Amino acid sequence: MSLGFAIDRGGTFTDVIVFKPNSEVEVLKVLSVDPSNYSDAPTEAIRQVLERESGKKIPRGVPLPTDSISWIRMGTTVATNALLERKGERIGLLITKGFKDLLFIGNQSRPKIFEFNIQIPEVLYDDVIEVDERVLILDQTKELIGEGAEIETTINGLQIVVEKRLEEAELEENLKKLKEKGIRSVAVLFLHSFIYPTHEKRAGDIAKALGFDYVSLSHQVMPMIKVVPRGFTVCADAYLTPKIMEYLDGFQAGFTDLSNVRVNFMQSDGGLCEMKSFRGSRAILSGPAGGVVGIATTAYKETDKKSVIGFDMGGTSTDWTSGTCHGNDNCGDYDSGTTKSASAHPGPVCYRKNGYLTVTDANLVLGRILPEYFPKIFGPNADEPLDKEASYKAMEEITQTINEFMENDPNSINQKFTVEEVALGFLAVANEEMCRPIRTLTQSRGFNPSEHVLACFGGAGGQHACAVAKVLGISQVRIHKYASLLSAYGIALADVVDESQTPAQVVYEEANYVKIYSQFMDLCATSLAGLKTQGFSENQIETKYFMHMRYEKTDTAIMISYDIEKPEDLIYFNEEFRKSYRREFGFVLEDRNIIIDDVRIRTRGKSGCHVEKLIDKAPVDQKVARAKSQTLVYFENAKFVETGVYLLEEMLAGQIINGPALLIDKNSTIVIEPSSTVTITPHGNVELQIGNDVEKDLTTEVDPIRLAIFSNRFMSIAEQMGRILQRTAISTNIKERLDFSCALFAPDGGLIANAPHIPVHLGGMQYTVKFQIDHRGIENIKEGDVYLANHPLAGGCHLPDFTVITPVFFKGHATPVFFIANRGHHADIGGLVPGSMPPNAHHIDQEGASFISFKLVDEGVFQEEKLIEALKAPGKVPGCSGARNIGDNLADLNAQIAANRKGIQLVTSLIEEYSLDVVHAYMQHIQNTAELCVREMLKRVGRQVLAKTGKSQLSGEDYMDDGTVIHLTVDIDIEEGAAVFDFEGTGPESYSSCNAPRAVTMSAITYCLRCLVEKDIPLNNGCLAPIKILIPEGTILSPSATAPVVAGNVLTSQRLCDVIFKTFDIVAASQGCMNNLVFGDDTCGYYETIAGGAGAGNGFDGRSGVHTHMTNTRITDPEILENRFPVVLREWKLREGSGGNGKWKGGDGVVRQLEFTRRLTMSLLTERRWV
Repeated sequence: MSLGFAIDRGGTFTDVIVFKPNSEVEVLKVLSVDPSNYSDAPTEAIRQVLERESGKKIPRGVPLPTDSISWIRMGTTVATNALLERKGERIGLLITKGFKDLLFIGNQSRPKIFEFNIQIPEVLYDDVIEVDERVLILDQTKELIGEGAEIETTINGLQIVVEKRLEEAELEENLKKLKEKGIRSVAVLFLHSFIYPTHEKRAGDIAKALGFDYVSLSHQVMPMIKVVPRGFTVCADAYLTPKIMEYLDGFQAGFTDLSNVRVNFMQSDGGLCEMKSFRGSRAILSGPAGGVVGIATTAYKETDKKSVIGFDMGGTSTDWTSGTCHGNDNCGDYDSGTTKSASAHPGPVCYRKNGYLTVTDANLVLGRILPEYFPKIFGPNADEPLDKEASYKAMEEITQTINEFMENDPNSINQKFTVEEVALGFLAVANEEMCRPIRTLTQSRGFNPSEHVLACFGGAGGQHACAVAKVLGISQVRIHKYASLLSAYGIALADVVDESQTPAQVVYEEANYVKIYSQFMDLCATSLAGLKTQGFSENQIETKYFMHMRYEKTDTAIMISYDIEKPEDLIYFNEEFRKSYRREFGFVLEDRNIIIDDVRIRTRGKSGCHVEKLIDKAPVDQKVARAKSQTLVYFENAKFVETGVYLLEEMLAGQIINGPALLIDKNSTIVIEPSSTVTITPHGNVELQIGNDVEKDLTTEVDPIRLAIFSNRFMSIAEQMGRILQRTAISTNIKERLDFSCALFAPDGGLIANAPHIPVHLGGMQYTVKFQIDHRGIENIKEGDVYLANHPLAGGCHLPDFTVITPVFFKGHATPVFFIANRGHHADIGGLVPGSMPPNAHHIDQEGASFISFKLVDEGVFQEEKLIEALKAPGKVPGCSGARNIGDNLADLNAQIAANRKGIQLVTSLIEEYSLDVVHAYMQHIQNTAELCVREMLKRVGRQVLAKTGKSQLSGEDYMDDGTVIHLTVDIDIEEGAAVFDFEGTGPESYSSCNAPRAVTMSAITYCLRCLVEKDIPLNNGCLAPIKILIPEGTILSPSATAPVVAGNVLTSQRLCDVIFKTFDIVAASQGCMNNLVFGDDTCGYYETIAGGAGAGNGFDGRSGVHTHMTNTRITDPEILENRFPVVLREWKLREGSGGNGKWKGGDGVVRQLEFTRRLTMSLLTERRWV
C-alpha cells in the first residue's frame, strides 16, 4: 500500500484527498480547529486514513507510521493565522539611517476615511535599528557629488554612489543590544539594495555571526524596486518563517520517519516547494493558491477559450482567483450592515459550539443544506450533525429585531418579515457584497465579468453558484466533482516550482537584448540545478520567462511572458506588452520608452499526480436524472418549493437535472435554482446553465434587504468608475496618487453615492452638478453632452481639480434621469508656477486655466480645439504660462469621460434590471436613510448640550496662520433633528490663496457629519438635508469671484474640519493642512502632499504619520523618487513627541528632508510647519 495525501488546511475545514495505488480516490474533511480532540488537523486526517486502511488502531498523539505513505502535499494557513493573529516571531528591523518609521508611515493613506480612531495594521517588528549606510543613484546626483566619490556598478549594470559604507562596529554593538532583548529574528532593509545588495549581505553576515536564529534580507526575498512593499515583505518573512519552521518541526514529529516520504508545501505563487524551503513570505496564501491551480487545470477549456472567474467560498471567507472578500460571515450585525468571520471555532450557530449566526445558518434555515447529508463532525465529541433548530431560533431572534426596527422607521411600509425572508435577505446581501469586489477587480483589468465562466468551489460555493452568477450576469457555471476540496485537488495537480528574479532597470531596446537574455540564462542555470537535486530530469522541467515592463515616467508595471530561445526573441515582448497595456489601461504611449524593471523566470518540475477518469455514460432513457428524494427549499418569489435531491456520486455522464434541485456529495451541496439546468460531463463534473427568471413584484416601497442591495449597487457604480479612471489616466496624480473621486447624482444634482476617494471632493461635487443644471437649464442638456468645470463659481474647490459631468438619459425621457461625475487633480493647468499650486497668487487668473461651464463634448463631438485654446489662455496673464503639458491634460480628460461612460452603462443596466421607478425610489430611500441617521445624531448631541449648558447651541473657532479666524455657531433644533451652521464672525477674504470656495465648506460639513454619525451609512445628499449653512459674503469662506483659492482647498479645508469637530467637542485637531509640495524645472515636475498627525479622541490616541480628514492621497516610494528625480530623501520619519502629552495623545507629525541635486523651483503650501 502506497498512499498520497493532498491537504488544504483552511479556516474552517481541513480538506484531504487520498490517492490510492489502485487509482481510487478518497476524500474527507476534518475541522481545522478542534482543540478538545486533536492539536493538528492534517496529522489527524492522515491518522484516520491510515487507521482505516491498515485496520489497526492508531491512538491520537502517537507518531504515525510512514511505511505506507508515498507523498504528502499541503497548503496551510499557519502563516496566515500567525499574521492575522499577530502571533509570529519577535523581530528586529535593520533599516537605512533616517528611515526608521518608513514602514509605519507606509503610503500615508488611511483605509477608512470616516473613522476618528484610525486603525492601520501595526508594523511587525518589535524594535528598529537605524544603520549608518547610504547609496545614491549616480544619474540623479552627478551635480551633487564631488571628486573622489566612490562609484560602483550594480548587479543590473547601473552606477551608484556609495556615499557611506556600512558602519560595521556600530551595527554589531546595536545587534548585541537587540539580542539582549530576546529578539532572535532580524529583517534587513536598505535603500536601493535591490540593485546594490552588498551592504545588506554584510549586515546579514554580522547578525548570523552573533547567533541570530533567522536573518531575512530584502533583496533576496523581493528583488524589486519600491522599498516600502519590499520592507513589508521582508518583515513578514522574518516574522513568519520561524513559526513555519516551528510548525514543520512539530509536523515531522507527528511521524516516525519522513525521510522516504516526499513532502511538499504549496506556496502563494501556486507552486510546490520542498519542506525545507517553505518560507513565511511565500506562505501567506498557501491554501488559496491551491484553488487557483485547481481552477486553472479543471475549469478552463481549450475548446471554447472562455475566461474563468474562480469563486472559492469556504466556511469563513470567499476568494476569487487571487483576491479575498467577505464570505460566509456573521450576518447578525443588522444595524451597521457589517460582517465578520465566525471561523471554525466557535463557527456558525449550527456547529454546536455557541457560535455566531452566519450565512451557513441562513442556508440551513432555507433548506439548502440538509443535515443528514452533511458530515457529522460537530459538538463536543465531533460526532453530531448540524443543529438546524438552533439556527432557526437564532434567525427568529434577529427577525424579531428587524421587524421592531421596521415598525419604528417612518419610511417603511411596516411589513412584517418571516424568518425565511430574513434568511434569504441575508443571502442576497452577502451575494451582492461578494460580487461587488469581483466586478471592481475584473473591470480594473479591462475585463467584463459577464463574459466569463464562473467556476465555483469551496464547501459553500455550490450553494451560491446560481445566485452569484445571476448577480454578475454570467450564464455558465462549472463546478468540479471535487469542488468542495478543490484547493486540495489543486495542490495534488500542482508542480514543484522555483521562481527567481533579478532587477534590470534598463530601456527595452535591441541594444540591451543580449544583456537581458544573459540575465535570463543565469537565473535558469541556478533554478534548473535546484530542481535536478530534487530528482527532476530536464524533460520534466519547463521554464517560463517574464519581464516587468512599464512606460518611462509611470509607476504601473505589467508582467509580460513569452517563450524565448535566443536574444532576438525578446522582440516579441513588445507586442505582448502593448496588447496587455491597451486592454488594461485603454491606450498605449507611442512616444515613450518602455522600461524593464526586472526579469523573472519560473521553472516547473512536472509532478501532477492524477488524471481524471471517465464515468459511465447515461442510457438514452436516463438522460433526465431521477431524484433520490424530495425536500422543501425556499426560493425567492416561489417561497417553499418541492425540490428534488440528487447524489453526485450516482450521476451518469450526459444526465440533465432541471431546477429546482439539490445536487449533493459527501462534502457540499449545489443549489440549482428554478429555471437553471445541470448537465453532467464525461468526467462527472457539473455544468450549470443559469436560467433567465426575472424578478417579480419589486415595489417602490422601502425594503431593508433591497436597501442594502441597492446601496451596494450604487456604490459599485462609483467604484467601477474609479477603476476605469485610474487605469485609463496617464498622470501620476490620478493613476498612482489616486487624487480623484467618482460619484452618482440624482436628476436634481443631489449626491446619491460616491466611492470613498478624496473627502474634499465629495460634498462639493454636487454643488458643481447643481450649478450646471441651473446654469444651462435641465431642458437644454442633451444626450451626448459632457461638461467641464473647475471655477469656484461653479462649485469648484480649486482650479487643478477638473470636474467632468455627464447626463444619463433613458428611453422615453426627454431630460436626464441621473448625472454621473468625477473630479481629478491635473498635474499642471498653467499659471505662475509648474504644478499650478502657486503660494504667491493674488488673483485666480494666476492659478491656471478656469472653466465655469465648458461643453467638453457637444452631442458626441469632443471639442479639442476649443479646449486647447482654453488651456493655453493662462499664458496671456503677466508672469504666467499656459498649461505646460497639454497632452497629459487631454489624456486625463478623455479618461474622465471614459469613466463617466462606464457609469452610464452601469446605471442604464440597473434601470433595465429593476425599472426607473424602482431605481429612483431606492435612490430616495438611501438618501432618507442618511438623513435619518444625521437627524438622530443631531437630536442626541442637542439633548446632551442642552443638559450641560441649558441651550442646544454649540460654538467654536480656530485661526489660520495669518490670524484669520474661522468661527462657527451651530444651533440645533432637537425636535426636528435639524441644525443651522452659521459662520458669522469668520475673517475676511484673504490676499493670499487661502480663500475657500463655498463648495469646500459644503464638503467639509458633509464629511464631518458623516464622521459624527459613526455608522456605516452611505455618504449622500441626505446628510445635508437637515442642515442650513450660512456663510457671510466676502469672508475667507465665501470669497469674491476673482480671489485666488488654491490654498483654500488644501489648507483652509483642513482647518474647517478642526473647527467643526472642536465645535462638537468630539476629537482634537489634526495636523491642520495637507502640506502641498511642488518642485520642478523645464525637464521635470513633481507634486506630493505630506502626512502628519491625527487628533486624539476620548479613549484613543491619534495616529501618527497619516493623512487626515479632507485628503487621503498616496506618497511616492523613496526609491521611485530618487530614481526619477534629482533629489535625495535624507529623512522620512515621525517627529516624536510632536503630538502632545495629554491623557490621549495626538498623532506625531513627520520630518521629511529633501536635498535637491540641482537647481529647481519649489513651491510649498503649508501651515503650522517648520521649514
